[in-house]
Amino acid sequence: MSTIETESRTAFHELLALLQDVDRRWASAEWNLLGPDDVVGAHRTLMHIVQGGLTTYFETDAAHPRFQRIVGPTCKFTGDNADAIYYDAPVSPERHYVVRGRMDGAVYVSFTVECDTADGGMAARTAGVLNDTQFDVDAEGRFELHFGGPARPRNWLGLEPGASRITTRHYYENTRSAAADPTRNAALEIEAVGAGGPPARPDDASVSVAIRRIAQFVRSRTLDMPPMASSSPPPFVSLVPNQFPKPIRPGDYGLAAFDAAYSMAPFVIGPDDALVMTARWPTCRFANVSLWNRFMQTLDYANRTVSRNRAQTTFRDDGSFQMVLAHRDPGHPNWIDTEGRAFGLVFWRYMLPEGEIETPVGEVVPFAEVARR
Repeated sequence: MSTIETESRTAFHELLALLQDVDRRWASAEWNLLGPDDVVGAHRTLMHIVQGGLTTYFETDAAHPRFQRIVGPTCKFTGDNADAIYYDAPVSPERHYVVRGRMDGAVYVSFTVECDTADGGMAARTAGVLNDTQFDVDAEGRFELHFGGPARPRNWLGLEPGASRITTRHYYENTRSAAADPTRNAALEIEAVGAGGPPARPDDASVSVAIRRIAQFVRSRTLDMPPMASSSPPPFVSLVPNQFPKPIRPGDYGLAAFDAAYSMAPFVIGPDDALVMTARWPTCRFANVSLWNRFMQTLDYANRTVSRNRAQTTFRDDGSFQMVLAHRDPGHPNWIDTEGRAFGLVFWRYMLPEGEIETPVGEVVPFAEVARR
């Protein structure tokens, strides 16, 4: 039986070839992978990236947009967060959108406009932000916002040329991880004003374009991202294990929040070591510290304590605190579980910080010493 040739079939074969290339190169020593565990982690991450692309970019239409949750307990990539819930939706600078939702008990909510993502690639830059200090919220925590269209004094953000995606952030400071809490619901809706009737039914052209979006989504988050040790990271990222840079705002760095300050460093500890991090939360709307694996996936926050926000922190008398990274519980109230990983990433995040932020200080000590303390 002869094969029925379509453009969608060609695009699908291109996607298969890309996945093979990602397996051959990205899941290998070329990206500084050192052993079987690293390869397994790469394949798990790749599956999450494919899942995320299919959820958020395969069926996407700026004339008929819907908010889709980007990451969650079983779909993690590009630096997710145990205390945050993220959604995104496609937009066009030619259109006017109305967005409705609710605070849902979050301590910080924002909407950022990402540019140049229509092909499925990573955002080239962040074009603007609208946070909950810049829009009105009613007594029940509900809001209505406008993106594009005629300028408004409040509750509005313009869509400049290149604007292609709205990303939402709901940050919570609860004792339970918000990202793993099924009761959280921001009830987000988005309407393209004057969109008219329904979209055309899918055809060969639209499906092939959608498959190629998924391919670009995967490529931009794998082969187009250089290995950490081989790249020139932003200034809030350290390449020196257990030493944190001064927390700073990231500017218009793609997918970053204008309102945030960040500090990140790799951790490296032996089987009988612990990393003690001494720090102080600044005055801000939200703050936490999270553990990621080498592929920028949070560790298992649904079943372990792999991050801590301010509500989960026990403080010393002077307002400072110590977080203890260790492979097993040392009996410290601020223990953060490494899942037994000797290597990973520590990410500090502060939303709407005021004044200087004290730089966290890390010290590797014997595990037994922490237990004695």
